Amino acid sequence: MPGTDNGYATPERGRDETADERADRRWGELIQEVRVAQTGVQILFGFLLTVVFTPRYTQLEQTEQTIYIVTVVLGAAATGALIGPVSFHRIVAGRRIKPAAVLWAARLTVIGLILLLATMTAALLLILRVATDDGYVPWLVACVLVWYLLCWFALPAWIRHRHSGG
Repeated sequence: MPGTDNGYATPERGRDETADERADRRWGELIQEVRVAQTGVQILFGFLLTVVFTPRYTQLEQTEQTIYIVTVVLGAAATGALIGPVSFHRIVAGRRIKPAAVLWAARLTVIGLILLLATMTAALLLILRVATDDGYVPWLVACVLVWYLLCWFALPAWIRHRHSGG
């Protein structure tokens, strides 16, 4: 019964669903979100893996090669974190621990997004350093990084705070 302490949502929580129903809904939402991020990180990571096999790679300065290596490692870590929720779900499926699985999968997803942010920033830095010698490259990368932070974290946090009543 809504409004009671029997596992159903109260009006303050906004939905009339059991803990299992909430976990099922949240899992579905999470998987849809992860699909978008997985596709992007896998395409980026696949592209990064090919760079080392091009003739141009050996002509890069040591700094660019170091940025490339860091970018590939970040991309590998982001891929692992964003694929992690699928593996996590498969391993714990049927164990009646879906609420905990959703919580941990959501944490892996946030870690994956942070690693994807770092991968994209490092890749942008590498590409712009190779494409141009201008001193404005760090400024461009910083502006894009700020944009990512605003879109991915600051705006959602602001809206969450604004609509949570405090």
